[in-house]
Amino acid sequence: MEIGRTLWLDLTLAGLITGGMYALVAVGLNLQYGLMRVMNIAHGEFLMVGAYLAYWAYTLTGVSPLLTLPAVFVALFLIGLLVFRLCFRRIARASPSVEVLEARSLLVGFGLMFLIQNGAYLAWGADLRGYEYLARPVEIAGARFGANRLVVFAFAVGVSLVLLALLRFTLFGKAVRAMMQSPRGAQLVGIDVGLLHPVVFGVGLALAGVAGALLSMIYEISPAMGEPYTVTALIVITLGGLGSAPGSLLGGLLLGLVETYGTHVSNPSMKMLLSYGVFVLVLILRPRGLFAR
Repeated sequence: MEIGRTLWLDLTLAGLITGGMYALVAVGLNLQYGLMRVMNIAHGEFLMVGAYLAYWAYTLTGVSPLLTLPAVFVALFLIGLLVFRLCFRRIARASPSVEVLEARSLLVGFGLMFLIQNGAYLAWGADLRGYEYLARPVEIAGARFGANRLVVFAFAVGVSLVLLALLRFTLFGKAVRAMMQSPRGAQLVGIDVGLLHPVVFGVGLALAGVAGALLSMIYEISPAMGEPYTVTALIVITLGGLGSAPGSLLGGLLLGLVETYGTHVSNPSMKMLLSYGVFVLVLILRPRGLFAR
């Protein structure tokens, strides 16, 4: 009985750690899609860029990946401003409806995804790269986890909570929430949409870069690593609810638990099947998301 209890505790903690990583990846994309209806399918490629920035900083200079997080955030934020100006600003202004904007941004995102991914292949090659950082085991309630995984989980939850606080209690957050609820109404009360859109898009990409820098502490990286995380982020957004920052956190944690429990009782190769199964089920039964209000 004690062994069974310990096993399920191990699985629960492992699922929460995985889910925290998923939440951090999803929250940036949810900001972009929830606010502007820009379906940036290349979101994961910027995660990959953040991972490579942390990798090169650590291997070339020995700087801790945790210390490079502010630099990665700023770099990806500036890249986000540039990407929005070059790729999405015009279609956001010219699209006659939300549906047209979503379709056009999806096509632009696909082109951007292949452009960045193939540029990374040319620059860095297809070899898997990695490094060890805080890989020593830490024991929690009889379960052993890598210290780097626990740090990533703590950062993921911490960043998500800080973002929730910003959206809830600051003037900027109120403007963002107003835009999510009624773009036209937000404009009528004087919210500067032209400024808000690129800033939020840049913050979304910056969060993806931070997620990539943290994940580089755990997994090997490659130019193709971003695409699966984009799919995972879309599933988390569907679970949590469009435009809901708390939903991204809860949806990520829930997906991590479902995958961990499911692969334990079935087979590790069933991981994606479980994720897509939950995705389809939520779309059918509660299309607005489990935690949407």
